[in-house]
Amino acid sequence: MRILLVEDETKTGEYLKQGLTEAGYTTDWVKDGLAGHHHALSEDYDLVILDVMLPEISGWQVLAAIRRAGKSMPVLFLTARDQVEDRVKGLELGADDYLVKPFAFAELLARVRTLLRRGRSREPELLQVADLELDVLRRRALRGGRRIDLTAKEFALLELLMRRQGEVLPRSLIASQVWDMNFDSDTNVVEVAIKRLRTKVDTNVDAKLINTVRGMGYVLEAPTDDSALS
Repeated sequence: MRILLVEDETKTGEYLKQGLTEAGYTTDWVKDGLAGHHHALSEDYDLVILDVMLPEISGWQVLAAIRRAGKSMPVLFLTARDQVEDRVKGLELGADDYLVKPFAFAELLARVRTLLRRGRSREPELLQVADLELDVLRRRALRGGRRIDLTAKEFALLELLMRRQGEVLPRSLIASQVWDMNFDSDTNVVEVAIKRLRTKVDTNVDAKLINTVRGMGYVLEAPTDDSALS
């Protein structure tokens, strides 16, 4: 489970990162709104813990951007703003929970676990892009009704691409999500896996779904006439 922590107070951030890490969660900590905005939209997180009053841009703006981008991961506001209107604003913007500082870490951890369970239950288990279908529960992939045999890593790669369809995923993100490894520019594991997956998904069909965006990464989406992908 990956958590993004956006907190500008150093003491609080260190305390939370240590506590969440010891609880078994991979936690990325950033200290301003712009960094939080970038990480939330470019990385794949299971939960965001977000302060309201942040340098650069506010937590309100970060949350609004997350929801506009169509990302449904749970967001927990953790802030000293304790007015009823602040809580209402946060919830109306799409926050899933709101905890006021000072707080007990045990309560925060309980809320985190609840939100993570809720977030997993909201994820669709049947994914579809054009005539490509992926049944996550049955571990089955179909293209035009034809069964596709995938290895465990190929299935994980395809699931990542389909859950984030239309989004260009850099090699570093794919490596961390599928292989749980830091990206090394000297390794071609991602390129090899993409090539094998393309062979299974896009061979003998007119519409190619897995595409390379030069210098950026890979994207899975239904093709359009004005696509600049290759």
